[in-house]
Amino acid sequence: MTFPSVPRGITITHPLSIARAQGARVWDTEGREYLDFAAGISVLNVGHSHPKVLAAVRGQLDQLAHMCFAVAPYQGYVDVTVELTRLMGPAPHTAALFTTGVEAVENAIKIARAYTRRPAVIAFTGSFHGRTLMGMSLTSSSLVYREGFGPFAPEVYHSPFPYEYRGWTSARALDALNQLLSSRVAPSTIAAMIIEPQQGEGGFVPAPPEFLQGLRAICDAHGIVLIFDEIQTGFGRTGKMFAFEHSGIAPDIITLAKSLGGGLPISAVMGKADVMDGPVPGGMGGTYAGNPLACAAALAVFEVMREEKLVERAAALGTQLRTALLDMQKTHASIGDVRGLGCMLAIELVKDRETQAPDADLTARVVDAARDQGLLLLKCGAGKNVLRFLPPLVTLEADMARAIQILRAAFRA
Repeated sequence: MTFPSVPRGITITHPLSIARAQGARVWDTEGREYLDFAAGISVLNVGHSHPKVLAAVRGQLDQLAHMCFAVAPYQGYVDVTVELTRLMGPAPHTAALFTTGVEAVENAIKIARAYTRRPAVIAFTGSFHGRTLMGMSLTSSSLVYREGFGPFAPEVYHSPFPYEYRGWTSARALDALNQLLSSRVAPSTIAAMIIEPQQGEGGFVPAPPEFLQGLRAICDAHGIVLIFDEIQTGFGRTGKMFAFEHSGIAPDIITLAKSLGGGLPISAVMGKADVMDGPVPGGMGGTYAGNPLACAAALAVFEVMREEKLVERAAALGTQLRTALLDMQKTHASIGDVRGLGCMLAIELVKDRETQAPDADLTARVVDAARDQGLLLLKCGAGKNVLRFLPPLVTLEADMARAIQILRAAFRA
């Protein structure tokens, strides 16, 4: 599906024209209904067009659509930062608002460099942190995100991510990181390590708690800022408000976006107050950062998540889906691995379980067959052989059962 006015660099997974959406469903211009298990790539944890989010945005539109917080502050921005910092517990934390996920990532790196007065940054193989210069430099989940766009930002290093299904245990990955620190980049020059607690584009691979605990120990020993990219994993997606809660440790900085705004563009960098104060006054900001409309939507998202208990709901939906996927694995030799946290699950499809050769063709055919029967899915992973499941957290149990039925039929097809 192409459009003469759109360049080829913008690709489309599903050749549909979406006309409207509500909750976990979307309808195309021909009136066909689909269960949306892509959720705008985990933007719509509270579902499409949630009434409280729409009402909040409409009410704000009548009052103030734009001001720029750096010109003159407004209460919505402050209220969102208060809500965010409350989620981090009793230690002093602050938060700054921005517009997109990669803008949050860029600012997190700026903050870490300003705080430590160091240049180097370590990211991990399979990572996705965005499409700007620093975002691309940190990203290594797929060549397509970098091809033809260099040169990249200097002083960015990559270390192996613990991908246990493909042989990278936590111990092996930590050993490789220590080798990097002893051979290529001195710890005294490293400002930050940035990691997704569960990778997104890289294949929905969770980082084991012992690996994240190892990172925390290394960062503490060398004065390195530990950044968790929770842009896709945040706001209940993994059965906790934030995915780092599964590991028993806390990062110094968290980047947030996607489901924070319930469909409107807003992002945040949140962290320890002394670290966040690293940049000089005026060192951060943005014209649309923390736009009043997006702030109103975000405040409604917090309310919906509390009232509808969406964190608990994510855990329950995830259990329902995981049980079905593990059952399917017993009868489909092509399902090599079932993995993920909470309601952020995936299956990795292979040609042979012994060789673990990726089966991108089968993955694409399952995506197409599922769409034909009314279920929208996405794929990911370096081999494009991972089916990921991102249902809105407002999905009903009956809708989840229907999606599982469609998935089974898609494999049969």
